[in-house]
Amino acid sequence: MPDVLATVAVARQEARVYEHGWQSWSPTVAYGLDQRPFRPVNDARRVGNYRPERTAPHDVFWGEGLLAVDPGTGDGVHVFAAPSASGPIPSISAAVSGDDVVVRADGDVVHTVVDAGPVADGYTAIDGALARWADDFTAGEGVGPLRPPPTAWCSWYHYFEEVSQTDIEENLEAMGELDLPLAVVQIDDGYQAEMGDWLALSDRFASLPDIVGRIRGAGRRAGIWVAPFLMGERSALLRDHPDWAIGDVSPGTGWGQDLAALDVTHAGAEAYLREVFGTLREVGFDYFKIDFIYAGAMEGRRADPSVSGVEAYRHGLRVIRDAIGPEAYLLGCGAPILPSVGLVDAMRIGPDIGHHFEPLDGDLSQPSQRAAAQNSRWRAWQHGRFWVNDPDCLVAGPHVERREDWARVIENYGGLRTSSDRLRGLDDWGLETTRRLIRPGDVTPFVP
Repeated sequence: MPDVLATVAVARQEARVYEHGWQSWSPTVAYGLDQRPFRPVNDARRVGNYRPERTAPHDVFWGEGLLAVDPGTGDGVHVFAAPSASGPIPSISAAVSGDDVVVRADGDVVHTVVDAGPVADGYTAIDGALARWADDFTAGEGVGPLRPPPTAWCSWYHYFEEVSQTDIEENLEAMGELDLPLAVVQIDDGYQAEMGDWLALSDRFASLPDIVGRIRGAGRRAGIWVAPFLMGERSALLRDHPDWAIGDVSPGTGWGQDLAALDVTHAGAEAYLREVFGTLREVGFDYFKIDFIYAGAMEGRRADPSVSGVEAYRHGLRVIRDAIGPEAYLLGCGAPILPSVGLVDAMRIGPDIGHHFEPLDGDLSQPSQRAAAQNSRWRAWQHGRFWVNDPDCLVAGPHVERREDWARVIENYGGLRTSSDRLRGLDDWGLETTRRLIRPGDVTPFVP
């Protein structure tokens, strides 16, 4: 067991412990000392939605690279954090022992006591303290000026993997008919032939240059979704280059197949990554959503064994940025949070929104309004400091359970504002809400 970092005396009824999850979809929330923390419902969820290499115990609180303890005494919030985004990123535990919280970590941690300052109703000392801590952390990471995010429309939450070029064209026309201020039309998962074969199209798309030309001809920007560190077992990429996979690990299953993770320390894999993103940029895309990117940080056998998962991941993101250029907008998703600081313009900070309120399998890393809203609230302090926060898309159709509640989450926490309905299918409430909420965001740091 790691040595004790600190023993924090607490007022048991008032004290709170903040668990920060590993990646975008990992539950992140502050708990009372007698509450039971959320844990994955099975091992597949742990690998794909929590930290793949770690299993957090049920009987202690657990933060990946960041944990905070508010003793409830008014004497400041104890923040325990990784020294740097470049890693290593320690796991930090907090065990309740009587009127103490005992904190341990499996690596180097910086411990600071932060005065939260005044906070608004509905927020806590932890919110204020993390905002202040993040100001100092990002200054040390050299995070540059953040760019205001564009508004966008995304194909995913209506068409999912069955999206077609005709669907994109219909919604492009509808944007003009309905006079919606959508700057970007983003094609999501479903255009590609296979996971990893990003430059080969499904039979539902005729030509990326053609659809990009139509989007740009309508006065809008073209965006695209890529899961750059995933390779499906059916892909030509994995069949032709099995040595490009990170050995001894799997990022899980999906799309009806087993998946492998791309090893960007392999010269051929890095070259392929540059080819994919360079080609998409040349075609005319200048907005990129990169998803499931936790896979690039997995620990396993690499071509260069001296490189850690976090180091390889950060290298991969720099390769992507270099290929798309500094002017393109880069949105991360399914991403290790702390290792991504300084490398993306915007970041999904919670699980996918769902048309349903509760996660279908009970795991709060899974698509649902409850899970997405929880993380949006408890990672709000990151907005304007680490990046522009993306709580996920507005879905405003009448089929969406508690859609009014989700609209309020977008209104309160949406830095990046994205619509993801079939626009001609919206009812009056959905269309009015889309017009009201899908507006340019800003980069002013969130103040709790």
